[in-house]
Amino acid sequence: MPTQESSTPAQIVGAGFAGSVVARELVEAGHQACVIDKRLHIAGNAYDETDAHGVLVHRYAPHTFHTNGGHIFEYLSRFTEWLPYEHRVLGIVDGKRYPFPINRNTLNQLYDMDLDESGAEAFFERVREPREPALTREDVVLNSVGRDLYEKFFLNHTRKQWGLDASELKAGVAARIPARSNIDDRYFTDTLQVIPKHGYTQLFENILDQPNITVELEVDFENIRGEAKTSRTVYTGPIDAYFKYCFSRPPYRSLRFEHGHLPNVAHYQKVGTVNYPNDHAYASITEFKHLTGQRHTGTSIVREYPQEDGPPYYPIPRAENEALFKRHEELARQEPNITFVGRLAQYRYYNMDQVVGAAPAAAKRIIG
Repeated sequence: MPTQESSTPAQIVGAGFAGSVVARELVEAGHQACVIDKRLHIAGNAYDETDAHGVLVHRYAPHTFHTNGGHIFEYLSRFTEWLPYEHRVLGIVDGKRYPFPINRNTLNQLYDMDLDESGAEAFFERVREPREPALTREDVVLNSVGRDLYEKFFLNHTRKQWGLDASELKAGVAARIPARSNIDDRYFTDTLQVIPKHGYTQLFENILDQPNITVELEVDFENIRGEAKTSRTVYTGPIDAYFKYCFSRPPYRSLRFEHGHLPNVAHYQKVGTVNYPNDHAYASITEFKHLTGQRHTGTSIVREYPQEDGPPYYPIPRAENEALFKRHEELARQEPNITFVGRLAQYRYYNMDQVVGAAPAAAKRIIG
């Protein structure tokens, strides 16, 4: 017979990766779960849909799945077929397009050189500005590629993306985009790089397709807090919101999306995403047909505008923000029946695979 706890649904706040995977894990262990989300849809920021023109688009910026964790890939493969996809990005500098992250071809095109791999390594060694210890994003980039490349590709882009100078951000945020002496022009180098064959939303529908999982949309946790009879709450929203902003709010970076469609245009740009580090208010343009492989007579794009106000997307990696989160985390430890998991709840810049990897562990702690 089920225990009282297993027969009382766990309340899962948020239908993104963290909440959906935790819900699935709980019901497979014999529990029940009620997933709520204040949006009109499941899948969180990974939500995709066919637009009015018949093109599959990602509503909240492009999402490409990449991981070195074979077990994470195998876990999600239970719920989707995959298409291979390696994301490529170009950066616009002085009106010309260059491979990004910076690699040997970037150097050769930018400086009109003909470097081989050892020559590129020697170039980086010659121009780099040693920074030890490398504490900030600026330190990491200058230590890697030197002043000129920093100013061309990183200085203004960082200000646009984060609303701060690179010297004001922790070093970790720069580790995602290292320079390369080879000609590998993939944005990521993970061993597994794919995209769900039928879209992210269907992936989430399959994860949540269990008799003991109920999903309630357009439900704001703040409006029902304390009302539901639940054995456990799993919270994936901003941790400061859960504690009703009892301390100063840790800052987040938001985004605004401008979607558009171009009829009778096979492709708008050569790669999935083009960055605009020095020009325009938008930071990038993504063309979705590159990601999905879809065939269509027209093409759909999205421009991303980083901004301070709006829904939270990215925790801002600064020491003072981390200290403020730690104060909230201390309060979280005093909540025995609440589990905080995910990018916003843990104030961490997690990739999708990291969230998927963390969610089963959170479920096991609940079950245990």
